[in-house]
Amino acid sequence: MCGSHRQGGFRGWPSAERGYGRGFDPNFMAWFWGGPPGQGRHRRHFRGGRMFDQGDLKYVILQLLAEKPRHGYEIIKELEERSGGGYSPSPGTVYPTLTMLEEMGYATAKQEEGGGKRIYEITDAGREYLGQHRSTVDDIFDRMSDIASSFFGGGMMEVNHAFKDLGRATYTTAPRFARDTERLERIREVLRRAAREIEEIGKQS
Repeated sequence: MCGSHRQGGFRGWPSAERGYGRGFDPNFMAWFWGGPPGQGRHRRHFRGGRMFDQGDLKYVILQLLAEKPRHGYEIIKELEERSGGGYSPSPGTVYPTLTMLEEMGYATAKQEEGGGKRIYEITDAGREYLGQHRSTVDDIFDRMSDIASSFFGGGMMEVNHAFKDLGRATYTTAPRFARDTERLERIREVLRRAAREIEEIGKQS
């Protein structure tokens, strides 16, 4: 699996962090990333509903800068692309990390010609730091690839689309009838029935 992040990204992730309507929990797929802390998940799975563990993002950004110079928006879009749209880090996460890497001497920035955006490049010290932590970097990207292939490959893509449609339909319809207990009960029963039928499928040998 090592080096798999160089092959163009991780396709087929549903947009779990975006939500599909008012009231839709953006962490509804947190269990895919490892579930609540303390459940003894394998170390290679994402934990606590986060895409990365604390401190991982600096390695990811350095790896992207090692591939080529980028500005902050390009980093955001590249991570979104490599996750198939399933993860888009906020500017409030990326830019402070870039500033930190500058302060550590691992990255440098210059203004684009014409007063445009700041372009970030990895420094020699940054490459050395990345090399010293190569196993960590590879593990991060391998975890991403493992999750993508396990949960979002093949036929799972169609399941993810169907689940997205269900979430969107539920959270765009139900709030319109917040005071209509009869309609809400009908929606709840549809969801309960779907859950029961899926569980029955899982029990079949």
